Formats: sequence, C-alpha cells, structure tokens
Amino acid sequence: MGDVVTTTINTANGETIIVTHDTNLPRPYSLGFRVQGTNGLWEVDGNRIYIEGKSNPHRWDDATEWLKTYDHPLWKKYEDEAEGAGHGGMDFFVLNAFIESVKNNVAPPLDAYDAAAWSAITPLSEVSIANNGEVQDFPDFTRAQWIKRKPYDWMEDSY
Repeated sequence: MGDVVTTTINTANGETIIVTHDTNLPRPYSLGFRVQGTNGLWEVDGNRIYIEGKSNPHRWDDATEWLKTYDHPLWKKYEDEAEGAGHGGMDFFVLNAFIESVKNNVAPPLDAYDAAAWSAITPLSEVSIANNGEVQDFPDFTRAQWIKRKPYDWMEDSY
C-alpha cells in the first residue's frame, strides 16, 4: 500500500495491457480507462477520442457525438439502468450478463478461468517487484483451451 504499481502484460496474441494500481494517492477517482489501437484511441476520463484520418491532427475530439453513432446497442438501450451501477455503469452489464446466462443455462461471460487470470495479476506483480521488475510467466489456467474458446453470445434479445 502506498505505492503506485504499473504492470505490463504482453499477451500471446501480441497485445499489450497496462494495469496501474493506485488507491492511496490524493487524487480524484478515476478508472483510467483508455482503449488504443493503430487507428485511434479513446479515453473515458475527459470523454475524448482521436480517430486517425477523421480527427484533426494532434487534437482530441469530444467523444459524445462518436458514442451517439458508434456506442454498443446495449449501452444505448440500458444507459439509464446502468447509470450509478458502479464502475461507470459496467457493473450493471456484468451482473446482468451473469444472471441471463444462469436463466438461459449457458456459459457465463466470465468463467472460473477468467477469475483465476484476473486474480493472478496481483501475486505475479508482487513477485516481479520483489525481484527488481523481473518478467513473470503468466500461468495458462486453461491448458491452451482459450485458443478454442468461442466468443460469448451477449444474448441481446434476452436483455
């Protein structure tokens, strides 16, 4: 506690995930969400977006209009219900998807393997810190079955 821990995860598919854990510094609450690809990026804080070839060079756009056009249909449909549900409304969708999977007797969107992977980040970070930032191999709890995993069906009609 008291430290800011930045963890870098390099995935098997070549993506990089950066996780920053900071619960003690005096600052406004922020989830710090940022999604970045080769043609643009979006940051929740500040509601700003940059799209290569669409935005003015080196200038952020207000994401409001982009989200009106391109936001996921579930966010558009359940924005009011999700508001205030925690983590910017995401808790509503995570819990609702789990409930719907139970009601429909289908696999949940997050399973025990996901939970194990999420839970492994903290102890792996601790070991890395204790060893001067040494890279840690991430355990494959699925024994390579994640490669065959089908995408989750969000069951939009059942919401």
